[in-house]
Amino acid sequence: MILVDSSVWIDYFRGTPTPQTDLLDALLSREPILIGDLILAEVIQGFASDRDFEQARTLLGILDVLQLGGAMIAIQAACNFRTLRGLGITVRKTIDTLIATSCIEHDHALLYSDRDFGPFVRHLGLRSALTEA
Repeated sequence: MILVDSSVWIDYFRGTPTPQTDLLDALLSREPILIGDLILAEVIQGFASDRDFEQARTLLGILDVLQLGGAMIAIQAACNFRTLRGLGITVRKTIDTLIATSCIEHDHALLYSDRDFGPFVRHLGLRSALTEA
């Protein structure tokens, strides 16, 4: 399964063409994809109008939602953060560490355009949906 990060959803809803949004568009018509609970919150909180908020909530509500947290994921995310920090890499957002760790632990590929996920791919085994497509 593929989990889609908020960085891709935001570009998708803005109509910004990228390799990631092109892949998302193709995936939506051919296979089930996942959205994380925290990603869902990030994406829909950004809509200014009630109409756009409700439309996005309805569209995203048909996707399977992955619970990204929990004690085991939180502890492993901290370990992953520390591993990367030991390599001289500091991940900017805790939520990205949770997302990447959840994907690694559940063996989901991640579709993203946020640079913070690159070190997880290079050093910790996160699968990039863009390179697997």
